[in-house]
Amino acid sequence: MSITLSDARVVTLDGEHDGWLTIEDGRITHIGHGAAPGNGHSLGGRLVVPGFVDMHSHGGAGGSFPDGDPGTAAEVAAFHLGKGTTTMVASLVTAPLDRIARAASALADLCEQGLLAGIHFEGPYIARSRCGAHDPALLRDPSREELRQLLKAGRGQVRMLTIAPELPGALDVIRDAVADGVIAALGHSDAVYDKTIEGIEAGASVATHLYNAMPQLGHRDPGPIAALLEDDRVTVELINDGVHVHPAMLELAMRVAGSGRTALITDAMAAAGMGDGRYPLGPMTVDVKDGVARIADGGSIAGSTLTMDVAFKRTVEQVGVAPAEVARMASLTPARVLGLDHEIGSITVGKYADLVVLGDTLEVEGVMRRGVWIRRPSGA
Repeated sequence: MSITLSDARVVTLDGEHDGWLTIEDGRITHIGHGAAPGNGHSLGGRLVVPGFVDMHSHGGAGGSFPDGDPGTAAEVAAFHLGKGTTTMVASLVTAPLDRIARAASALADLCEQGLLAGIHFEGPYIARSRCGAHDPALLRDPSREELRQLLKAGRGQVRMLTIAPELPGALDVIRDAVADGVIAALGHSDAVYDKTIEGIEAGASVATHLYNAMPQLGHRDPGPIAALLEDDRVTVELINDGVHVHPAMLELAMRVAGSGRTALITDAMAAAGMGDGRYPLGPMTVDVKDGVARIADGGSIAGSTLTMDVAFKRTVEQVGVAPAEVARMASLTPARVLGLDHEIGSITVGKYADLVVLGDTLEVEGVMRRGVWIRRPSGA
């Protein structure tokens, strides 16, 4: 099967240009400038960017990954796919260990089927003082043996572990996770600057939703934010939903880390794509009002109702970043973190044809995954 998409503004690693691309058997085989040879499927000058890669999401469309139900998880993935997220990691939250293990085992089936790109354990090895939407009663000190049990339950599909480096035993657990091919992410932490550096030296390479659930940046006590931003080995996650982080702080992080070390995420929970109301997030109950999710008892922000297309649009329009750079943050950078950038993350010959077609106002008008239209844009 071969298809040529013509009359498009194609975003590649070299930037944005008017041109075309050909797809055969699910992969990109040719990319050209100007008019396409022969007849193609015209996109009418629309912008084409690589499919979004969300490496931190808890749910959407009323469903929640921490529930560990494969049918619900498939519906969550389908919802986000319609918004342009062609690759998604399922994030769990703090819960009893047996519940985390059961959820990981159930979600591993969907990973093996290619529906999900992996599993993320956000907790239980995080700081009580920065627990956010996690149940403080269920938090634990890091354990190497427990980690082995959780990874066994995930059958090789666990991609990332969020951990607070200041906790007893955390550095050993970080080393073990990295040795097993799991990304160690620092977050939900009260670590001082030096302890954060120790976590990075132990192998941590991601900052879980930078700025959130960690001490503020201080001129006498820089804390984890400065350590995470300044180290070239660390990729920082950012939630651009207008609630979690002020645009000026987003711009600051992007200026320091650049698009190559900045990954847009949603941190979405069940209410994404839904209305206000009450929703579960693991063992916790969340109230959503005016699109903002907060723990019902306490008021802490509890994930978001964000989707990646909205994060893309906001970063262009409100932070002032060029679409080609935002595409890197929404696609290639998280793909690299996940070790998938040889197959996805950019519009490159040889990679899968995971594409998002955006209109003049940056709204999603088409989504293609592996060369198959999920949402076909009008006229194509």
